[in-house]
Amino acid sequence: MQDAILRLGAMVEKHIQEAVQALKERDTALASRVIEQDRQVDEFELEVEETCIRLIALHQPVAKDLRIVTTGISLTHELERMGDLAVNIAERTLELCEEPQLKPLIDLPRMAEHAEQMLRRSLDAYIREDVALALEVCDSDDLLDQLNAQVFRELVSFMIENPRTIGVATRLILVGRYLERFGDHATNIAEMVVYMVEGRNIRHAKKLGKYKPGGQGTPGGQDGSPLAERQKS
Repeated sequence: MQDAILRLGAMVEKHIQEAVQALKERDTALASRVIEQDRQVDEFELEVEETCIRLIALHQPVAKDLRIVTTGISLTHELERMGDLAVNIAERTLELCEEPQLKPLIDLPRMAEHAEQMLRRSLDAYIREDVALALEVCDSDDLLDQLNAQVFRELVSFMIENPRTIGVATRLILVGRYLERFGDHATNIAEMVVYMVEGRNIRHAKKLGKYKPGGQGTPGGQDGSPLAERQKS
C-alpha cells in the first residue's frame, strides 16, 4: 500500500513539474500531455483505494494499524486533487500561450519548487512516520502563502496600470492560487501523518488557535481524547 502511494506521489510530482515547465517555456504540447496524463492519476487512485479497503475487510486492523490504512485512503484523495491542480495549471498555460507574455516568470516557479518540496517531505514523513518532519511541512506552508500574496499584489498592479493585461494577469493569479492549494494539500498529508503516528488530530488547529510551530497541536488520540479511550477499550 505504501509503495503504491509513493508511486502515485511521484506521478503527481512529475505532472506538476511538467505543468510549470510548460508554463515557463510556453510549451503547448507539454501542457496538453499533462492534461491527458491525468487519467492515469485517477485510475491509480482507485487502485490504491481498493487495496486499502481490501486490507480493512480481510485483516480488520485496529488502533494504529487502522489509522495507517485509513490515512492511506485519505492520502490518495489528496494526491488526486494535487494532480487535478497540475491539470488546471496546464489548462491556463494553453490559454496564456494565445496571448503575449506579460512578464518573465520568477515567483511562480519559486512557488512551484517550494510546493513540490512540501509534497516530497510530507510523503517522506509518511513513510518514516516522522512527526517532527510532518510538523515542519505544516510550518513551511506560510512561505507559500506569502509568495502567493506577493504574486497577487504584483499582478494587480499590472492590471491597474494597463487594463489590457487583465486577462493574462488573472490567469497568472489563478496559477498562483493553484500552487498555493497544492501546498495546502501537502500540509493536509503532513497533518494526517501526525494523526496516523500519534492519534492526535491537528487539522484546523491554526484556525482554532491551538497550533504552535514546532510540534504543539490539538490534543489527540493518545492524550485522552474519546478516540484514544475507544482504542484502549
